[in-house]
Amino acid sequence: MTNSFAHLGEAKMLLLIGSNITEAHPVAGTLVKRAVRNGCRLIVADPRRTAIAKEAETHLQLRVGSDIALLNAIMHVLIRDDLYDKHFVARHTIGFEELRRNVADCTPEKAAPICGIAPEVIERTARDLASVRPAMLAYTLGITEHTCGVNNVLACASLQMLLGNMGKALGGVNPLRGQNNVQGSCDMGALPDTYPGYGKVADKAARENLEHFWGTSLPTGPGMMMPDMLDGLKSKKIRAMYIFGENLANTEPDISHVESCLSSAEFLVVQDIFPNETTRFAHVILPAAAWGEKDGTFSNSERRISRVRAVSPAPGQAKMDWWIFKQLAARFGHQWQSDSAQDLWDNEISVLAELFRGIKYRRIEGDGLQWPCTHEDHPGTPVLHKDGAFTRGKGLFVSVKWTAAAEVADEEYPFVLSSGRRLYHYHTRTQTGRSKGLNTLMGHDTADISTADAARLKIADGETIRVSSRRGSVLVRAKVTDDMPLGMVWMAFHFRESNANWLTNPAMDPITKTAEYKACAVRVEKAEAADAAPR
Repeated sequence: MTNSFAHLGEAKMLLLIGSNITEAHPVAGTLVKRAVRNGCRLIVADPRRTAIAKEAETHLQLRVGSDIALLNAIMHVLIRDDLYDKHFVARHTIGFEELRRNVADCTPEKAAPICGIAPEVIERTARDLASVRPAMLAYTLGITEHTCGVNNVLACASLQMLLGNMGKALGGVNPLRGQNNVQGSCDMGALPDTYPGYGKVADKAARENLEHFWGTSLPTGPGMMMPDMLDGLKSKKIRAMYIFGENLANTEPDISHVESCLSSAEFLVVQDIFPNETTRFAHVILPAAAWGEKDGTFSNSERRISRVRAVSPAPGQAKMDWWIFKQLAARFGHQWQSDSAQDLWDNEISVLAELFRGIKYRRIEGDGLQWPCTHEDHPGTPVLHKDGAFTRGKGLFVSVKWTAAAEVADEEYPFVLSSGRRLYHYHTRTQTGRSKGLNTLMGHDTADISTADAARLKIADGETIRVSSRRGSVLVRAKVTDDMPLGMVWMAFHFRESNANWLTNPAMDPITKTAEYKACAVRVEKAEAADAAPR
């Protein structure tokens, strides 16, 4: 996030796009609802009529995968009608003329058939966004989990620069991270092309600094991304894999293919807190301490680094993650000196990465600090790119065109499936599935379908149906609702048997290689009597 969670609760206007915030991020969702009660004007762009869409002044019920068409049309109106922030654009950005040319023919009239939103609604939305400064924009995986995910994000950034909403409190571009501490994982270098603190692998100076500190040589090029790793197992390009805290056999698209890849590994190590669908394929399981059983730090979506403190000892043979890594390194002949999470942070991480240099354990005893925090007197950074001073100098408009999803509805598979999270469970239920209370609240998943589609197919609410894609089929109970648009089905991936990822398309964004979880073509039909028998 360029801004802070507190700003969600204080915003004057918020464009929420591709985010079911009240279910996927319920604490942040509470802040948004508080802001609305205090007068915030809320615009929600989502194909479904979610709980947060019902709170909105404007619900842009766009078609799945049409975000760029909508955003480009809004920017067309802003430029055409001189509603954009000319001073900010002229002083703090480059690439505006290219953007102007790119959206010149992206009229609301041309966007309407693509995104399913009336031209006059697009026009009104553009004027509304221009009428309140600053306005916040927040998004979640509904923006990134597409084959055009990078371009979706670039369009969001261009809109906020065009409106002059960057570098200001209550403004900015704010991705709400999809998993606990995923921001911290990226901060620590768990990306194929960056080191801890986001130094580039290809940057010779950054590489040599780490080589000197660690006393080793490092690769000069980026590592592999996860889809390539899995395919590499299948092709034998990769013979072994180490999976740390990820249930790939349930979270990756096209589960049948993923399981085939995992079963091809000559040696598979899984480090996790519970047995799950992925540990079934492991040759070695390393039991790790859970979050409440260890000390360390987490970084949340707003870049806040906070202390984590153990509240109970780890059970059985479970150990701290850093301790496991250290023992493995010792077997390879490396004697690492750090002997605690604090030692690792204070004497290695904060020393090596300039973004974290001012953050020490003694400074985050309370509420933590937001990076960048470059020296020990630095107060942290609640707002990035303050007053238009972008990290790269001037903000760069990157013009993008709308492209359709890799797989669209057709005669054989006439519905579009989108997937995501529900309130009561977290991901593959490795943790929440062990809670009796949560299983009582939600003991099975559903496929959400519109009332009109259900009537046409003679499907009753709660009836078992079969949802099929080109990759497989699942039996799941139907949830018939007026909150779903025609031609769309929505499912989650919390329950194994009805997991949406048996169906989802592994087509991916060419840059991030994030799969298109949010769009694939499916068929919906009443289940046969034998299939529909109670489980």
